[in-house]
Amino acid sequence: MDNTGKEREAVQLMAEAEKRVKGSHSFLRGLFGGNTRVEEACEMYTRAANMFKIAKNWSAAGNAFCQAAKLHMQLQSKHDSATSFVDAGNAYKKADPQEAINCLNAAIDIYTDMGRFTIAAKHHITIAEIYEAELVDIEKAIAHYEQAADYYKGEESNRQVVFVKDSANKCLLKVAAYAAQLEQYQKAIEIYEQVGTNTMDNPLLKYSAKEYFFKAALCHFIVDELNAKLALEKYEEMFPAFTDSRECKLLKKLLEAHEEQNCEAYTEAVKEFDSISRLDQWLTTMLLRIKKSIQGEGDGDLK
Repeated sequence: MDNTGKEREAVQLMAEAEKRVKGSHSFLRGLFGGNTRVEEACEMYTRAANMFKIAKNWSAAGNAFCQAAKLHMQLQSKHDSATSFVDAGNAYKKADPQEAINCLNAAIDIYTDMGRFTIAAKHHITIAEIYEAELVDIEKAIAHYEQAADYYKGEESNRQVVFVKDSANKCLLKVAAYAAQLEQYQKAIEIYEQVGTNTMDNPLLKYSAKEYFFKAALCHFIVDELNAKLALEKYEEMFPAFTDSRECKLLKKLLEAHEEQNCEAYTEAVKEFDSISRLDQWLTTMLLRIKKSIQGEGDGDLK
């Protein structure tokens, strides 16, 4: 059967499911087998949704999964309802990002009500990613990453403590990166310092700590040179391994160049670092912001 045939069959299933639901509302049906008809309708909506997916009619698939989710809730089957809302969200992601968010939020409400915070956090991340990539609303993306991090941190008492800590940190680092881009430097600094402190004593994660302290210091640097110097001293004292890192050495060169208002020395230090460790877009943006505070800086480039 081609996609058109699948879609036609799906439409018929939707109509049949609707009849089952209406029939379950009659008085006699309510007394004798009303739930059975709702269960049948639920199954039909789900089958229809999967056929719409095959036909790549994503909006129709999302709608069918939504109908199934509502019926599962009517049947007091919370887990199945949440699963159907997630399926609806995943289908809508390909056609209607805002509707996808609505469905995922509905699933999150159910999971939090059930105390399933780790799963709820995962779906908050999906919503954040939709706001990032599709709707380009960074403030809302930040809010959902923060909520996910809160839920993960609330689950640290369980047996998967390493997993949830790592997941919480990933969400927080997303928040920090966006906060710095939006010039919310204090917020970014607090997160980078927090994650850096949490990871520096972990044998598996301590290598990453230098990156977080480096980023915190850059945020300090943009706000105030003296703050950056004091922060650098604090990070070296807290985490002695930071002193020998390329990131720490770069910071010292940049601070010296900035103090002397030497634009060439600043650029040369960045180029030398970049020749070994390629700068990503975030680091490039922050380093340019610092460079612009050097008197006489003209071209706004790091080359």
